[in-house]
Amino acid sequence: MAQNAFNLFDTDFTKYADFSKFMDAGKMAEMFKLPGFDAKAMADSQRKTVEAMTAFNRVAYEGGQAIAQRQTEILREAVDESLKAIKELAEAAPEQRLAKQAELAKDGYEQLLSNVRELSEIATKANQEALDLVNTRVTTALEEFKSAMNTSAAKKK
Repeated sequence: MAQNAFNLFDTDFTKYADFSKFMDAGKMAEMFKLPGFDAKAMADSQRKTVEAMTAFNRVAYEGGQAIAQRQTEILREAVDESLKAIKELAEAAPEQRLAKQAELAKDGYEQLLSNVRELSEIATKANQEALDLVNTRVTTALEEFKSAMNTSAAKKK
């Protein structure tokens, strides 16, 4: 059987490319120089985009944590209020229980609306902050792209 001259597993790929350049965006950009294209600026722009997405994820995560924490607090408060209501109903005279139940239901409904409103405000604030980060980065990236195109066009003249 003939021996194959090319064995993928025995190949030393360092002979074909300097892979140390892949660790540095600037060096990598130099490897792929194209006329009128600033690869280093493009790499810097992409780095900024990754940083913005990281900040977006952090803000979104913190917003989720704030909502979960507040929901836990609301649950504790609801359990405490329920225990208090049960005790009040048990101690109330039979003729007062119906009025007391209506009062507790009204108070519970008002508290529910207040809690939903509060949770919505927390979510809205976190979403707005996260979207502001994305909007700022997209606007900046478009400006960077426009500037790079203008620079490229100026070099061609």
